Amino acid sequence: MIDYYETKEHPITRKMVLEAFWLVKSNRGSAGVDGQSIEQYEEGLKANTYKLWNRMSSGSYFPQPVREVEIPKKSGGTRKLGIPSVSDRVCQQVVKTYLEPKVDHTFHQDSYGYRPGKNAHMAIQTAMNRCGKTGWVIDIDIQAFFDSIDHELMMKAVRYYTQEKWVLMYIERWLKADVKKQQDGRIEKRNEGTPQGGVVSGLLANIFLHFTFDKWMGIHYPYIRFERYSDDIVVHCNSEKQALFIKSRISARFTECKLKINEQKTKIVYCRNDKNREKSSSAGSFNFLSYTFKPRYCPTKYGLRLLTAACMSEAAKTAVRDKIRKFSIRKFRGNIQEMSRAINTKIRGWMNYYCKFHKWTTTGLWFWLNRKLIEWKMANKRIGKRKAIKWLETVYKTKPNLFAHWALQPPVIGKQRKT
Repeated sequence: MIDYYETKEHPITRKMVLEAFWLVKSNRGSAGVDGQSIEQYEEGLKANTYKLWNRMSSGSYFPQPVREVEIPKKSGGTRKLGIPSVSDRVCQQVVKTYLEPKVDHTFHQDSYGYRPGKNAHMAIQTAMNRCGKTGWVIDIDIQAFFDSIDHELMMKAVRYYTQEKWVLMYIERWLKADVKKQQDGRIEKRNEGTPQGGVVSGLLANIFLHFTFDKWMGIHYPYIRFERYSDDIVVHCNSEKQALFIKSRISARFTECKLKINEQKTKIVYCRNDKNREKSSSAGSFNFLSYTFKPRYCPTKYGLRLLTAACMSEAAKTAVRDKIRKFSIRKFRGNIQEMSRAINTKIRGWMNYYCKFHKWTTTGLWFWLNRKLIEWKMANKRIGKRKAIKWLETVYKTKPNLFAHWALQPPVIGKQRKT
């Protein structure tokens, strides 16, 4: 038997490509510039994976242009995402599967984004704990991070971890891959940045910021605590003077690495409510991973206590309401059971993320959703509001688990649970 190492330039097996496809499929995602969906790719799976393996292992694989889409941000404006084709995502997954185990164990313990065994809730919990101990926070916003990554510095960071020619070659090709603009369909060359949305984007961001920020902070300011989720960074300080100094040093460091702090969005916050609060002119709250951190009275086993709590941000609530409006509950054609099946998956997803901490602060959102269900009944059955309310209350009594959010806010109109 002839081993593929003898016939192919790069040590990539068909098994690696096939396993990468199943991982890509599990993460779903839309079609790239070629319009091919995951389902269509799977229809010719054997031929498609063979072709990709043949090209990757011989070095003749080149990525297609990345399809750019703009999605609205919760805080306003838009975020650009780059959607690679399915075959490009599979190729990226091959590299990620190879490279991630070699680099992840070297990352900082307070880097939480796009890492196995780490998640946003861990970052939020840690930030809450530290806000309770040190009241001063630097809420850092990196200006257009994914669009600003310097390719030379990125490749230097990757070379620190591996000298595998095929890994370096394909990462460099992805960095330089053309972008197909959403608005006019033109193809644009790229000399810096990496599209946010690719399989390997999160790993590359972590590698870059590990050297740019995490490791640098550990060497120069090991006593300063922080949480980083990709390019979202929160830094904890003991005083306003220290916060101003650390912010200036981080800004200088980013400049060295060809990044820039967004001065309009980066802010120093005092997030506790004590005697120092009155002396400070800084903001009293900040947002991190769609949660707002600020002092508020929270129920504890000792009664209500004033704590720095993380709760679902108003921007996140607005975004959820907008998504519910787009669903057009009022125009839904079907019965209440079909309605619940149509939207419960979304509701559970929101609850799983936003109700992890201080879930009682979200009841206003679910109260609003109950009102939308009442409006749907009024519009479709042409009945008055009072009858619609009684109808929904009856549904709740007979089927209390019909809608996921009823566990937090039952449809008893006029009796919204306090937040």
